[in-house]
Amino acid sequence: MRQTLLFIFLSLSGFNSFAGKIYGTITDEKGQALPYASILVKGTTRGTTANSEGKYILDLDPGSYTIICQHVGYAREEKSIALSQEATVVNFQLHVQELTLGEVIVKKGEDPAYEIIRQAIRKRTYYQRQLSNFQCEVYTKGQLKLRDFPKKFMGQKVDFEDADTSKKKTIYLSETIATYSVQKPDKRKVEVLSTKVSGQSDGYGLSAPEIYSFYDDNLKIGSNLNPRGFISPISTHALNYYRYKFEGSFFEDGKEINHIKVIPKRKYEPLFSGYIDIVTDDWRIHSVQLQLTKESQMELVDTLKLDQLYVPYDKDVWVIKSQVIYPAIKFLGFDAYGSFVNVYSKFLIEPKFDKNFFGRTVLKYEDSSNKKTETYWEKVRPVPLRQDESADYKKKDSLEQLRKDPKYLDSLDKRRNKITVMKFLVTGATFTRQKARSSYSFTSLLNSVNFNTVEGLVVNLSGSYSKRLDTTSMGHKSITITPAIRYGFSNHHFNASLFTSYNFGKKYLNAFNITGGKKVFQFNNAGPIRPRDNTFASLEWERNYMKIYEAWFGGIRYSKTLDEGINGFLSLQYQDRRPLDNTTDYSWRNRKNISYTPNYPTELTTTNLLRHQAVIATVGISWQPGNKYVELPGRKFSIGSKYPRFSMNYTKGIKNIFGSDIKYDKWQFNITDGIHMKLAGLFNYSITVGGFLNRDSVDIPDYTHFNGNQLDRAAPYLNSFQLAPYYKYSNTKSFYATFHAEHHFNGFLTNKIPLFRALNWHLVGGTNAFYVNRKNNYAEAFVGIENIFKLFRVDFIWGFEQGRRPITGFRIGISGLFNGGDGD
Repeated sequence: MRQTLLFIFLSLSGFNSFAGKIYGTITDEKGQALPYASILVKGTTRGTTANSEGKYILDLDPGSYTIICQHVGYAREEKSIALSQEATVVNFQLHVQELTLGEVIVKKGEDPAYEIIRQAIRKRTYYQRQLSNFQCEVYTKGQLKLRDFPKKFMGQKVDFEDADTSKKKTIYLSETIATYSVQKPDKRKVEVLSTKVSGQSDGYGLSAPEIYSFYDDNLKIGSNLNPRGFISPISTHALNYYRYKFEGSFFEDGKEINHIKVIPKRKYEPLFSGYIDIVTDDWRIHSVQLQLTKESQMELVDTLKLDQLYVPYDKDVWVIKSQVIYPAIKFLGFDAYGSFVNVYSKFLIEPKFDKNFFGRTVLKYEDSSNKKTETYWEKVRPVPLRQDESADYKKKDSLEQLRKDPKYLDSLDKRRNKITVMKFLVTGATFTRQKARSSYSFTSLLNSVNFNTVEGLVVNLSGSYSKRLDTTSMGHKSITITPAIRYGFSNHHFNASLFTSYNFGKKYLNAFNITGGKKVFQFNNAGPIRPRDNTFASLEWERNYMKIYEAWFGGIRYSKTLDEGINGFLSLQYQDRRPLDNTTDYSWRNRKNISYTPNYPTELTTTNLLRHQAVIATVGISWQPGNKYVELPGRKFSIGSKYPRFSMNYTKGIKNIFGSDIKYDKWQFNITDGIHMKLAGLFNYSITVGGFLNRDSVDIPDYTHFNGNQLDRAAPYLNSFQLAPYYKYSNTKSFYATFHAEHHFNGFLTNKIPLFRALNWHLVGGTNAFYVNRKNNYAEAFVGIENIFKLFRVDFIWGFEQGRRPITGFRIGISGLFNGGDGD
């Protein structure tokens, strides 16, 4: 009856009986399913992997075979079969691996596991280099599920729009089959042959075939789990970080496998715990069952389990058969878990790659890779779908078709586009029109109302209209129109402007922008002072740092990717600049000894600017060597490089065109990079040099400005000077240089401090400096703590101005998990 029911299940799930097929279920001795167990044909690397319910299916030609079933932590089982033209049921029941202690040699009371680990460490680099070139096929299935989630998040109702009110649901399911090519030390290429995403017929599924090799000293898993990486239990210095316990051994094919428990010596280090199995005499990895937790200094994820199983390719070479990652996360009321399975097959050892095979594209989705039929997937899928996975595909595919119905799209827009008090006051809102592939958005009242001494209470309302001009979700033709209106209740000035952007391009994304109208500019057009910060500084402390002028303006800009890693832009702008004066002295405190300063940089001039016109042309180019790319059909985008980014800009003030009064030429060259130092953290730096080639007629807005900061809130960290005045050092000199550097320790050092390390707050330090000449220079050093509640950063800064005593101050910013280290 059990086999009959299994056969019925497989038939209903789409696994019909074909010639030369075996299928079955893998359980433990209690009858519980063993998820992702491996099935192999003995003497080959051919095989498959069971799904999370222990069910498997494998196509074979008729003949006699010995089938091996194995699962990490269980004794493997072999069965000999004679396969005919009919489908054959082959079930396996595995037992927990029985370990024998045998005759172990104990040296000076030391656990025998230590000598085994030392031997594995000695052979580590040999196995690390053994597969210098290889190619294989990788099947990846990724899924993420929810156990629970809040009714509301940030004031908004949580609605997955799937007509399912259950708290338990699948929120992501995808499958991918890809060819994975490797040429060590650093060349990788993934060619996706087929891919599908539940509910997204034109989507591209996750393809992450990377093998997390414990033969490497440091394992980089994901981009945000821990930027320091994690230390392998057989790394060169592993004995400084881990304790080991010999649990026993077992035999497979005449080889003794040692089962060793891995225990971190200290909490809050980037370390694994669990088990690693090492082959005696070969001292290679047989399998791993390891996990990471919050005590491993992980971010976002609470636990991450990693299982790997290796199998012999030939007498001397073993290859990975399967790799399964189990993440689990509880965050802000969301309780999620999942599994990401990689099944490796069809290995080619030492293939001969063409000279230009790898290039810069590291991940390529082939044309029509996401258009494969279900019949195709039934034939090639090595891991059978569970019943709920099949149901998820069917349900979400039906929902996708429903969402194309105009009536449904109208009802969806109606439900999404409801205005709430929270949206109106705090968050702003976006209204969609699904049928038209367009959206409208507006800023919140909180972000629209401010105060300054020129306009008094000022309302700056802005919104945007966006429309996709392609018919697919992956299209990259779009237009965005952003209008803004501004009114000052004290000076009674009304300003209005419009910004329009057209994005286009076949392989690379290009943009053409047109803007114009009448608006308010800061004297430093980079806008280093946030209006909200200036509002509180003015009303509370009567410090009106933001100096502004008004201008009729117009501009165009064209940006284009010229080649891989090379981008360029051209821009032309016009400003009819007009002075503005203070019109109010209102403040909350109205202190007698403090008054507002005039509305112009008093460090540079004793009078406000005179009305004048300016026409400014700028051309720029940037280059990042070694850029890597992901390529989709008809589109290509960069994922960065390990090398610095170089950029060069040239700006010219053009006189007598449209009445322009300015005439100058200036240049700027910049180098920016981030250097990952693994356990030691991340080092970021930015170096800029530039200056004026001529300065026949230059007004203050065209000066070289250094982005200062005289407020308690931190300015962007790699582009600002946290204690420097805003305009004191602005100049028109022929040369200047700036240097910004900061090191994110990412838990290094602080993880040695008891109690403090449990907070997972990280140390950061660095310096900012600029030099113009002996009389015009500035430097500051800072040390701080970041990743406070995953969001905040606090720095203490020492500032050194020419001719003044050192100054000190604190700055509070947003930096960490959600911000990537940039101030806000």
